[in-house]
Amino acid sequence: MHFEKAFFEAAYGTPKQLKPSVKKEIAFSGRSNVGKSSLINKILNRKKLAKVSSQPGKTATINFYNIEDCYLVDLPGYGYAKVSAGEKRRWADLMDAYFTTNRNIALIVQLVDMRHTPSELDLDMIDYLEQMDFEFVLVLTKADKLNKSQTEIRIKELKEKLSFLDKFPEIFPVSSLNGDGIKELKEYITSKVEVD
Repeated sequence: MHFEKAFFEAAYGTPKQLKPSVKKEIAFSGRSNVGKSSLINKILNRKKLAKVSSQPGKTATINFYNIEDCYLVDLPGYGYAKVSAGEKRRWADLMDAYFTTNRNIALIVQLVDMRHTPSELDLDMIDYLEQMDFEFVLVLTKADKLNKSQTEIRIKELKEKLSFLDKFPEIFPVSSLNGDGIKELKEYITSKVEVD
């Protein structure tokens, strides 16, 4: 799969704007400011295709990036407190429409900041993905901030926190800064797109 050939196709802010699913989708989910846009840029080997901001909650739309046989889908981050009740409701409606309208979702890449224990919202999202029977992987961002022993401790803690899962997902510690884990994640995504 030629990730570098990706281009931005569309951004949708309301359920009515969402177009029908026409090919496989790889969706990126996680808290605000966890690094979804940075990760997408690193995967696509582009610096500014997905808009990156230090301000949480900046991605307020579902953004579609077209790559040959699939879309990478950048979902709005959850858990940013400084938004209005109306904006939270719009986000909930948009997410509900995305996840429940029979889209061709091949994989959900669930991001968690490796430096911290998963939040209640992270755990709720992971539980939701399992309950809805989505295939998903856990991507632990900011892996460059921890050494090898700290990484092993964090993964062990994560497995304990997620002991409620029936089937434990693949884990990819990654760094959008130095590229650690990106090759392995791209190979996994490719395997999910190319499978019949």
